[in-house]
Amino acid sequence: MSARTSEQRRAMSKALTRAANASVADVLLTAQGSAGLCSRIGVTGPPGAGKSSLIAALARRRLQKEGDIAILAIDPTSPISGGAILGDRIRMEDLAQNPRVYIRSLASRRSHDGLADNLPDMLEIVERAGFVEAILETVGVGQVEYAVRHVVDTILLVLMPGAGDQIQAMKGGILETADIVVVNKSDQPGARRLAAELAAVVKKRGEDDAGWTPPIVPTSLNDSASIEALAAEIDRHQAWLANRPGAAGCLESRRAQHVGSLVARRVSEVLEELPAEVLRAPLASLYEAVVRRLAEHNDGAAEVNRRRRRS
Repeated sequence: MSARTSEQRRAMSKALTRAANASVADVLLTAQGSAGLCSRIGVTGPPGAGKSSLIAALARRRLQKEGDIAILAIDPTSPISGGAILGDRIRMEDLAQNPRVYIRSLASRRSHDGLADNLPDMLEIVERAGFVEAILETVGVGQVEYAVRHVVDTILLVLMPGAGDQIQAMKGGILETADIVVVNKSDQPGARRLAAELAAVVKKRGEDDAGWTPPIVPTSLNDSASIEALAAEIDRHQAWLANRPGAAGCLESRRAQHVGSLVARRVSEVLEELPAEVLRAPLASLYEAVVRRLAEHNDGAAEVNRRRRRS
């Protein structure tokens, strides 16, 4: 694929901004659904593990393949100001100059699962723009971030030495859904011990329901061979995904999750629209008011679908 022009990059930025700001009604008017043409890599883990720097090194390595790469980095939104730091672009500044790479920082906004509002729609824009791979960096809050499972193909859990105590805390969440476990900053003291602890947890867990055992991959920005080894494990996992029975069901699961996120968003929108006197009503009355407004919205969506079919 040829390098993208500045006009194409501006058009991409505008499309992503529209998607990020879209209401549920707007999404229903424009969403087309994913065709699974863009490989999606999710990178999660606790703050300080070096996710952004690792993503930059990994992207440079994966640019040796054909096609362009999009990086979507999610930063937490302040519950007070509603803003976000959006600092990942700064840590990847040199990579951002590459015409085959597109980097976009996103605010998490209402989302509380390490992701961002309308993320499925933004990933579909990346796919339709012809990117062969999208790398998604989650907020980095740890255990709650297993929701990323529903929007990507391969999940990298990035940990660093000194994170041994976090393993127990994450056992019931993201650690059990990771496809590849990365011990980053592996040149620091304690890296071997962490890798051994992770290997013990993975061995106890065994293969997942589909038959995949997560590898433990040590990485260091000072060791290019370790980044190459990580890239190879990603390729191995994606090849395994493509060849396993029922691979097409992933798109169905992704679509179901998309609808579920829209329903949750619409409930939030309705609650924000309700006048204060309704919010002060008894719980049963408040519940009925929310359900009634959801039904009215559903009637409107049905009319949109009818118009689409007639056109």
